[in-house]
Amino acid sequence: MKKSIKILSAVLSAMMLMLLTLTGCGSSQTTSDEGSTQASAPSGATLRVGVIQYISHSSLDNCYQGIEEALQAKYGENVIIDRQIGSDSSADADCATYANNMVAQGYDMIIAIATPAASSAYAATEGTDIPVIFCSVSDPVSAKLVNSIEEPGTLCTGTSDVLDLEGQVDMIQQLQPDVETIGVLYTTSEVNSITQLNNLTEICEARGITVQASGVQNASDIPAAAAALAAEVDCINNFTDNNVVNNLSVVLDAANAAGIPVYGSEIEQVKKGCLASNSMDYVAIGRTTGNMAAEVLDGADITTMAVRTVSDSTPVVNTEVLEALNLTMPESLMNEAETIVTEE
Repeated sequence: MKKSIKILSAVLSAMMLMLLTLTGCGSSQTTSDEGSTQASAPSGATLRVGVIQYISHSSLDNCYQGIEEALQAKYGENVIIDRQIGSDSSADADCATYANNMVAQGYDMIIAIATPAASSAYAATEGTDIPVIFCSVSDPVSAKLVNSIEEPGTLCTGTSDVLDLEGQVDMIQQLQPDVETIGVLYTTSEVNSITQLNNLTEICEARGITVQASGVQNASDIPAAAAALAAEVDCINNFTDNNVVNNLSVVLDAANAAGIPVYGSEIEQVKKGCLASNSMDYVAIGRTTGNMAAEVLDGADITTMAVRTVSDSTPVVNTEVLEALNLTMPESLMNEAETIVTEE
């Protein structure tokens, strides 16, 4: 009898030990320096990342492509990307709605493509611990997304697409040596466009070139403004202004009617009919943004992660437009340009 009790006691002890071991394996915890325990995400956990894209046009679509490539390369099936794109007629309101929904659902991160989308995401995440990574925001300080480029100081950082405007004006003068007036069509509510306009004006004034700017509020203003501007300038220079890029065909029609060229800010605009561009690679900017997002998701301190400025550019020229305008490719630009784009 005593032997049976001893055997039963041993079995019960073994079962209790096994139960304690299994209970310990059922949760993943880490211990901080202060000795308290805090839950950590289990290995292979699925991340939910919301991507808010202001509107759909080639530059922003290329940004998303790069972001997706970077996140998929890092996390594979362990990341769910919810991409939401604003409509042409209500993009600002759409972006605010998307951001609020993502915050309500507790997404791990929001990535915002273009300044208006970033502003919506930043406002919606205020008071939460959801980080925001912006993509292709030319002036995040003026947009009040960060305290400084070097040290954001907020749960928000990302990439800045600073156009090489000096190089752009160099290219314009090579193609049009007698240029005297450069026209700019811009949206008055886009902070990036105002910053770029000021920078371009300063550069051109030093070269004796006049910049004639025409501000618009929405797409319906563009046809009349573009026609009036094209009649008074030697060429039109386009920034990354989302409203104007989305209505580039209207600007091109006005310029073609006046017999003047339009210069773009990236290769997709040249493919669509701009004469040339000191072009930025927006897929590469997207990849950089996606890599920054991964660093933050993996634990990097977003408040001290400097904004990464991308300014590398390559001259591209549309040879069919060049011929149509009876312009000649200068040897200096021919040697410099890595890509000469023919209209598709």
